[in-house]
Amino acid sequence: MIRVLLVDDHAILRDGLERLFSEDPRIEVIASADRGAVALQLDTQLRPDVVVMDISMPHMDGIETTRRLIAQRPDACVVMLTAHTNHDHVLDAVDAGALGYLVKDADPAALVAGVYAAANGDAPVDPRAARVVLDARTKPSSPALTERETQVLALVAQGQANKAIARRLMISEKTVKSHLTRVFATLGVSDRTQAALWAVEHGFSQSLGRARC
Repeated sequence: MIRVLLVDDHAILRDGLERLFSEDPRIEVIASADRGAVALQLDTQLRPDVVVMDISMPHMDGIETTRRLIAQRPDACVVMLTAHTNHDHVLDAVDAGALGYLVKDADPAALVAGVYAAANGDAPVDPRAARVVLDARTKPSSPALTERETQVLALVAQGQANKAIARRLMISEKTVKSHLTRVFATLGVSDRTQAALWAVEHGFSQSLGRARC
């Protein structure tokens, strides 16, 4: 059972999402919150498997809430679910530690699949959000992938699970997931299978140079 915490300040949207997720027998919405401060308290008390977080909320927006939530529970899985795919929102969400970024007008099945992906350690990223990150990171002054992201991608292409990658690179599994979020967004793919295929096709599967972080 995947235990989900919903965070959105619009009651109608919260109710709709709760009904959507509750239709799946393997997902349980254990609580909902209408603002960031409440979400932080509930996360501490309940430790959900996945937190589905809106960006636009009063007092403390979803990005700041995510940043504080990851600080208090580094292994938390936060998926942004929002109507916004503008440049600043997407990049700020990724930098805050969100594992995935989905858009509210996506197909309901894609939203459910996104919860599954996050719970399994993958990084669900809507293609529109991925394009924003890709455009930002392929500017001349910014490399497409960092050295560490290249290492993680290479190990994914070799079929390594997140736990094995963490041991190999001597980093936490949470850090591996964070790198994968950025890798998926940069490549414009939605899961590790697509990322692995991309890596093989572009000769990244053997890219295991040294990196420190």
